[in-house]
Amino acid sequence: QVQVVESGGGLVQAGASLRLSCAASGRTFGHYTMGWFRQAPGKEREFVAAISWSAGNTYYANSVKGRFTISGDNTRNTVSLQMNSLKPEDTATYYCAVSTYGSGDYYFYRNPRTYDYWGQGTQVTVSS
Repeated sequence: QVQVVESGGGLVQAGASLRLSCAASGRTFGHYTMGWFRQAPGKEREFVAAISWSAGNTYYANSVKGRFTISGDNTRNTVSLQMNSLKPEDTATYYCAVSTYGSGDYYFYRNPRTYDYWGQGTQVTVSS
């Protein structure tokens, strides 16, 4: 059974940094992509960032570009999201997800339906 587990959320002040981590286990993923999404109360789940080892690319939402950095280790099925210069509008539950599709582009990987496995989420709250 595939498990996706996030960690690292918390409460911080605006301008601070947080690092989220995610580990996937339970199967051999082969060529795959891991991504981060977030969902604030009353809003739809939105794409944050993704890393595709098969394509050798990273993808970012415009709202986080330059502030967030995604990295990972495909030999360990782990991914991290370094979040700097946090803003109150970054407050949300952050979800890690795994897509087993081996090829795609930014528009493909920003779509939540591309992802097969999801974590339970970790809360990030940024106070002003």
